[in-house]
Amino acid sequence: MTAQLSSLPNTFKGIALFTPGGDLIYGIHPHKQAQWHIHLCLRLQETLGLADSPHFLVPGYTATVERWLNPHTQQMKLIAEVHPAVQRYIPLLQVLFDLKTTTEWHLAPWQEEHCNRAVIETYQPHFPQLWQQHNLIIRFDPKYPATLVPEIEQPDVYKLNTVKVISNEQAGGYILQLFISSNNPTAEQTLGSIHQLLEQGLTSPYTLKVIDIDKNPEQAEINQVIVTPTLVRVAPKPVKRIVGQLDDIQRILHIISSY
Repeated sequence: MTAQLSSLPNTFKGIALFTPGGDLIYGIHPHKQAQWHIHLCLRLQETLGLADSPHFLVPGYTATVERWLNPHTQQMKLIAEVHPAVQRYIPLLQVLFDLKTTTEWHLAPWQEEHCNRAVIETYQPHFPQLWQQHNLIIRFDPKYPATLVPEIEQPDVYKLNTVKVISNEQAGGYILQLFISSNNPTAEQTLGSIHQLLEQGLTSPYTLKVIDIDKNPEQAEINQVIVTPTLVRVAPKPVKRIVGQLDDIQRILHIISSY
């Protein structure tokens, strides 16, 4: 693989908000210093059609990343913090926030007085959408307003739960499928490379679905996938596919955008 492209600024603050069902909305801002969880809650409410803002998730279902330049040492500094309830999503967060696998994550203490598990469960009858798995990863910040793209199919997916990466413009655009093998040690690197490539290289919105053929062999058979990784442009027609090494950036972008 060639060096990964990064669509993130050198310094930024990022916040990720998860639902109990595993959906994710996150924001990245190069200068924002204050907490802006409320904006993520409101957009999640709008996207899932909730009766009210799911603010009760904030104390225990969030992760934050801050990367800044130390003015005294002129060295980049990084702080990454995650709550115990969403600790299992660290590999996904590393991809979304362009972090190294060696990044040290600080575990935020669970504060029962602010995020009581029994109290959280009482919200389920009023917010059932939050406990359902919609397989959503939504980026929402001033540069990338959130967009919900209709689902096409519902296969089981790669262990990172990365089924959708929803881009920044109006709904529609490209529909892509990335077939990988979780038994391949470079699978996570491939996922990160493709995500960054699409974020930086495509000017139109896209939906990316990641399918692990080891867990979904029937999907590999249906789509006639023999070699991984394989990137398929499902829409617009005609269908196009890129098989094997996905390190030729210009070739990939040309195939995706050509008609």
